[in-house]
Amino acid sequence: MEFVSLPASRRVANGKGPANRIRREGKIPAVAYGRTLEAFPVAVDPNALVKILQGPNGLNTVLRLAVEGDGKNLLVMVRELTHHPVSRKFLHADFIEVKLEDEVAVDVPFLLTGKPVGIIQGGVLHQIYRKLPLRCIPSAIPASVSLDITSLAMGQGVKAQEIKLPDGVRVRLPAEQTVVAIVAPEKDRGEEEAAAAPGRRPGRRRRGQGPRGQGRQGRRARQGREGRRAREEEVTSSAA
Repeated sequence: MEFVSLPASRRVANGKGPANRIRREGKIPAVAYGRTLEAFPVAVDPNALVKILQGPNGLNTVLRLAVEGDGKNLLVMVRELTHHPVSRKFLHADFIEVKLEDEVAVDVPFLLTGKPVGIIQGGVLHQIYRKLPLRCIPSAIPASVSLDITSLAMGQGVKAQEIKLPDGVRVRLPAEQTVVAIVAPEKDRGEEEAAAAPGRRPGRRRRGQGPRGQGRQGRRARQGREGRRAREEEVTSSAA
């Protein structure tokens, strides 16, 4: 499988000053490392890197870091990107070395297609994972994973083990983990929970709860008002 190539130059001097000089030259400082690769400082063109990451695989793109004058061709993926807080331009890049025969962990977009039956029934779509955690070899990384949920009715869901994945790709979730479900609206769920609560009968208030749910405090307030009214009537009668 062919991987996109990103030209790079070996970076000798480290520190803030040399890094700023690299940026003024139109490049950004970067570093590549891995289990069998010690930190290898390089400089890359941020525009070329942006163009690569705008491809279908985004941050999951596997690329060859072609180091000029060094003869190195490192197979890497982007591990971390540092942005400018205002301009959002790249300031630094970390690359992690990968091996063709070793699996990597990636998170790919999880796309849902179709209008579920449960939505027509008044349900609400609850997508637990917007990105699906997967594990596979670098050459098998999918750009995304799609799931048709047209037949999903109210109260139904899809578990991780039910997702169809390409050969050699597996999901990094428990088999019984729900990834998407059609649930009842919040109001309906609240009514169902109240009706199912143990020791409660529909239409009955708890002990000590007044007509408006004020309980003992409400009764005390009413008793206080009645007491004041009785005293006012006594004062009026005495004055007459």
